[in-house]
Amino acid sequence: MFREKLAQDAARVQNQFDLVLEALDDLDVTQAMAYATRGGKRLRGFLVLESARLHGVEPAQAIWPATGIEALHAYSLVHDDLPCMDDDDLRRGRPTVHIKWDEGTAVLAGDALQALAFELCTRPEVGSTKVRAELALTLAKASGAQGMVLGQALDIAAETAAAPLTLEEITQLQAGKTGALIEWSACAGARLAQANPEPLRRYAQALGLAFQITDDILDVEGDAEKAGKRLQKDANAGKATFVSLLGLGAAKTRAAELVDQACATLDGYGPAAETLKQAARFVIARDS
Repeated sequence: MFREKLAQDAARVQNQFDLVLEALDDLDVTQAMAYATRGGKRLRGFLVLESARLHGVEPAQAIWPATGIEALHAYSLVHDDLPCMDDDDLRRGRPTVHIKWDEGTAVLAGDALQALAFELCTRPEVGSTKVRAELALTLAKASGAQGMVLGQALDIAAETAAAPLTLEEITQLQAGKTGALIEWSACAGARLAQANPEPLRRYAQALGLAFQITDDILDVEGDAEKAGKRLQKDANAGKATFVSLLGLGAAKTRAAELVDQACATLDGYGPAAETLKQAARFVIARDS
């Protein structure tokens, strides 16, 4: 079953984190790093590992960038939860890092996780110098002012905008905030194999948008205990979401269409891509 495969890869990533982080000095900041990297679905790490399998890349090679992207995702969550950003006190059902420690430790833990992501993606075990350089360059673009950070900046700007975002604007925002790291993850296997990443790029773009629309749906219909965080914050703040712009029914329809689109882009890989298709279906079937 797909959920078992996802859980197995999540455990592989956690084991890798344990090996990497136990080598660091036992300080508050490293304890906070370890705390921030526990839990979650590890979908991004799974996409790295599965896209690598699709291209015949060994797990021992792919586990490094798979863990790297999860380190970068964890950094983004730690910083996103800070009082100067979303000001959340709960993440994955536990106190956020700045609540458990303090704001300074949370900032430093996030900074260190971001640096760790690039360290893991450029380890000698990952492959040739060319492969490692390409992974690092594309991760920098996906995570910085052309990708995730851009999306975060647009999100902050929307909080004080004179009018709610349009559908086109919120799609652009989420393509950076959520979609950019998902796209990098899905393309990583092709880059490790020095193959054409374009089909996986198209897959990931549809998958990432379906993921965010489902997040907005769960923010309305979901269970806060399962989500492990506060829900309906955007609605209460009057921010535009896919649900507020499309309506609940149309948002669900659009997410399902995007999943069909994502799966269709993988047809050229044949049966080998079935697990990635299952991942797309999981994105809109999940409850957290």
